[in-house]
Amino acid sequence: MGILTVKDVSKSFGQAKVLDNVSITVEEDEIFFILGPSGCGKTTLLRIITGFLTPDSGQVYLGERDITGLAPANRNIGMVFQNYALWPHMTVWQNVAYGLEVKKVAEDMIKSKTDRVLEITKLAPFRDKFPPHLSGGQQQRVALARAIIAEPGVLLLDEPLSNLDAKLREEMRSEIKRIQKDTGITMIYVTHDQKEAMSLGDRITVMNEGRIMQTGAPVELYSRPSNRFVASFLGDVNILPGKVAALSGGLAEIETSEGRLKAAAGGSISCGQDVEVAFRPENVLFRRGANSMKCKITGIEYYGETFRADCLTPSGKAIQLKVFAGESRRLAAGSEVEFDVEPQHLILFGEK
Repeated sequence: MGILTVKDVSKSFGQAKVLDNVSITVEEDEIFFILGPSGCGKTTLLRIITGFLTPDSGQVYLGERDITGLAPANRNIGMVFQNYALWPHMTVWQNVAYGLEVKKVAEDMIKSKTDRVLEITKLAPFRDKFPPHLSGGQQQRVALARAIIAEPGVLLLDEPLSNLDAKLREEMRSEIKRIQKDTGITMIYVTHDQKEAMSLGDRITVMNEGRIMQTGAPVELYSRPSNRFVASFLGDVNILPGKVAALSGGLAEIETSEGRLKAAAGGSISCGQDVEVAFRPENVLFRRGANSMKCKITGIEYYGETFRADCLTPSGKAIQLKVFAGESRRLAAGSEVEFDVEPQHLILFGEK
C-alpha cells in the first residue's frame, strides 16, 4: 500500500455516474498526476480524497489508515487551490505563517519554519509584500508555501497554473518540481494539461468518463498507450484500421489501406484480429523501409522549432507528419513524400 490509496471508489450525482470503481495508489515522494478532459471525474476524485465529498462506495487510505469517513481537517492532506485563496491584507510572511498561528504553535517555531519555507520557495525577498503587489507566479509560490509549512502527508494541487500565461506556466513547472524535491512532500496534481503532466509527473493516471484508462510513467503512456483514447489525449497520433495477417518472431503483419505494416506484437494479438495501428507524427523517417507509406502534403503549419504537415494518403486517409525545422526542406505544400515508421514505433490496440 502506498502513501495514499483510493480503492474501488464510485460516486454518482442523481442518475449520472461520475466515478466508476476508481482505484489509484500514490507512492511516497512522487508527483502523481490525475489527467483527463473536463467532466472526466478528476475533480470529484480530488474532492473525495480531501474529504469534501463522500464516496457512494470504496475507501481512501493515508498509509494504512482508513480516512474515508474523516473530516477534511483531520486527514493531514494539504491543498493548493486554482485561485490561490490568499489573504490580501496580510503580507507574504503572515500568509505563510497563518496556519501555524491558528494551531497555536510556539512563536520561535513559527518564525523558524516560516523563514525556512520562504527560503525554499524563493519568497524571502518578498516577505513584507502584500499579495496584490505580487506577480501571478509569486502568488502561486505563496500558496505552495502556505500548504507546505503544515507538513501534510500528501499535498493536492488543483490545476494550480491555469491562471498563468504560457511562459510563466513553464517557469512554475520547474519551480514546483524543485520545491517537491527540496521538501520531499508527495504531491497529487490534477490537470487537463498534458504538457504539465508529461513534464512534471513521475506517474500519471489518465481518466475518461469516470474510469481509469491507464496509469504509468509519462514515457510509458506516450509510447505504449493501452487504447485509442490515451493515445489521442496525450498528443497527436495517426490511426489506421487494419487486420492481423501474420505473426512471426515477435512481429505482427497488419493489412491496412496503406499497405502491409510490421509492428511489435503484444501477447493479446492474434491472427485475423481487427486492430488499430497508431504512430506519432514525429516518429517518421523520410526513407524507404519495412513500413514505407506515401502521402501528399496539403498544408504546413510552423511552430518555431517544428513544422507540422497535414497530408492525405493515396486511400484518402488524413494524417500528420512532424519534423524539426532543420528537416523542413523535405516538406512543401502539394508535394508527395514517402516515409517509413520503424516497427517499434507502431502501436497496436483493439479496434473500437
